[in-house]
Amino acid sequence: MNSELKIFERIGLPTMNLTKLFAAALLTGALFAQSNSSITSSGSTTPQSQAPAATTPASSDPSLPTEDTVNSFLFQMLGYDAGTSRKVNDIRPSEVPGLTEVTFIITNSQGSNQNKLLVSADGKHAITGDILPFGAKPFDDARIKLDKGVNGPSRGPAKASVTVVEFSDMQCPHCQKAAPIIDQLIAQEPDVHFVFQNFPLPAHNWAVKAALYVDCAGRSSSGGPANEIVWKFIQKTFDDQANITESNIDEKMKSIATASGANADELAVCSAKPETKARVDASLALGKSVGVNGTPALFINGQSVGGGAPLELLKKIVEFKITQEKGQK
Repeated sequence: MNSELKIFERIGLPTMNLTKLFAAALLTGALFAQSNSSITSSGSTTPQSQAPAATTPASSDPSLPTEDTVNSFLFQMLGYDAGTSRKVNDIRPSEVPGLTEVTFIITNSQGSNQNKLLVSADGKHAITGDILPFGAKPFDDARIKLDKGVNGPSRGPAKASVTVVEFSDMQCPHCQKAAPIIDQLIAQEPDVHFVFQNFPLPAHNWAVKAALYVDCAGRSSSGGPANEIVWKFIQKTFDDQANITESNIDEKMKSIATASGANADELAVCSAKPETKARVDASLALGKSVGVNGTPALFINGQSVGGGAPLELLKKIVEFKITQEKGQK
């Protein structure tokens, strides 16, 4: 049962409820008896006190499970808890032939988290957990995609042997908590090249606007070096995260821009430009292409590492990668 519990730990349900939740799932036979699909998150929720109403299929592909089927599965799994809401975000073919990837958002009193299921081609089984790359050099494909596609602000030597890429959401509390750990990693590993990539989640109502401002802060042409401004902007946004809302986001972003040394009006104009949105969209697409479905997501030379990993573990992986790179020269 331990492996199956992982999805609920990521969902954020209290530990004391996990046994009861799984007992209910096993009694109904829902966990591995229902459908198929790939889910991603969104801001709206599905009522918990009744079976989900009919919805528009997430995909027109008849080989994929419909959103109705996915919602029914989630209702059978979690419908007994009126304090938990669910929202299907995406249903799409997995990179592994024969599987469908479903991403969805679970929200409870502890907050919202994005989760993933893999559904078998016959629609009879669902698998929780991650698909791992395999082979003698399993992380090369992701590393190549990231090297070619990153477009966010960076720090550290550009030609470093190790590159750390973080996909982050400015509204994500887990990203806020991970930020000081990453700062320590960069400070203690000066030969690492770090790149910050925007990955605003659909469930967060001001994350996209913040991502647009972050992108512009990284390209600011006034008020000081852009690279210095953007890191201040990111940190100050995380610091003020609890006070930012959908209704005051523009005011807050301009205030933070000024406090970071940028021209607030310049950033506001930049944030509304189509090319800025295109860069944020490209960052989202890049993240999805390497399997990102939640934040923070960290990659070290293409290897996916849990965004909540402790500093000592991150340092061990970085130093291992440095040793590998030296051994290949």
